[in-house]
Amino acid sequence: MGRVLYTIVILTIVWSCNFSSSKEKDSTNSLNYSPPTPGKLDPESFRNYNRSLSSLMDSSLLRSGFNGAILIAKDGEVLYEKYVGYAHLQKKDSVTDSTAFHLASVSKPFTGVGVLKMVQENKLSLDDSLQQFFPGFPYHVVTIKMLLNHRSGIPNYVYFMANSKWDKNVYVTNQDVLNFIFSDQPKLSFTPGTRFSYSNTNYVLLAMIIEKLSGKPFPVYMKENLFDPLQMHHTYVYTYADSAKSIPSFNYNNSLWQNDFLDITYGDKNTYSTPRDILKWDQALYTGQVVRLSLLDTAFTPYSNERPSVHNYGLGFRLLLLPNGKKVIYHFGRWHGFNAAFARLPEEKATIIILGNKFNRNIYYTAIKTYNRFGSYDRWKQEEDSETDENGGRK
Repeated sequence: MGRVLYTIVILTIVWSCNFSSSKEKDSTNSLNYSPPTPGKLDPESFRNYNRSLSSLMDSSLLRSGFNGAILIAKDGEVLYEKYVGYAHLQKKDSVTDSTAFHLASVSKPFTGVGVLKMVQENKLSLDDSLQQFFPGFPYHVVTIKMLLNHRSGIPNYVYFMANSKWDKNVYVTNQDVLNFIFSDQPKLSFTPGTRFSYSNTNYVLLAMIIEKLSGKPFPVYMKENLFDPLQMHHTYVYTYADSAKSIPSFNYNNSLWQNDFLDITYGDKNTYSTPRDILKWDQALYTGQVVRLSLLDTAFTPYSNERPSVHNYGLGFRLLLLPNGKKVIYHFGRWHGFNAAFARLPEEKATIIILGNKFNRNIYYTAIKTYNRFGSYDRWKQEEDSETDENGGRK
């Protein structure tokens, strides 16, 4: 009897240790990812795509002083890939497939999916009020969904911090933005939920909510729960520890773009990545392994329909909804001299990624021209200028 009791105790201890270890493993990395197998075009189709894309890039982007990286794929198969210029113009160190570029507002889809992942894990609801996470938050009817689709009415911190008495020699953190909202209570731009207005503040707050729920800094959470499981080995959210490896940006005349006091906030920006890593991310979204497809579809749904337009916004993704039924899921970004374009054509499963660190507006125009290489993407009244500069050049 004593020996049986002893055996039961030992087995209980072992089971408890294994259960505890399993729980710990699950909590640090709940994404079990198997990369999808790329499609395979027949050789003639591949050559036709490659020639068409090469011609477009040669005529519209590569002759305009482009410095950066380009990758275009269909069904995960790379059709065109090119690395041009230098990571640091003065050091003359060549851009390679492992050079990580600042994505600017192309960071927002990553933050948005991070939030949706928490929704899937029942850690929050899209209809949760911000007061649940920030007790005493001065705007009472703002929800998680309103942050994601830019319908919160909360003004853009890029402007209200710049126009405040903040010492511009001191970096602003996400917590500083929240503190300023509490202390100064900048006036809402409109009644929450009634219309769209792009505001970086929304995504600064979303990153802080991820931190509150996970108990981890946002850069750590994203690394452990998205970037590492998806094998995005050159992707990270910038912190001071990354200052030695992060590349600078430059103006069109090759002059170094100096950092400023808004350079360390994240969620709205400050994700660095490579085209190959972004392609892994893009392909993973098709599998439902990151977020179930039914939930991800809510991110690709237009929410601002007060006035007719081919342009709309989902949950972390811009949408182009053309009259012929074609749909583009995308985001563009600009921060200092960094320009970034990421677009998905879901009908053709095409992916367009163009990243640069020398200011070049042709990155956006070339990305848009690329759509028609894959299908009948009708021409529309172009509004790219308002999209790429809507935050005073900080998008």
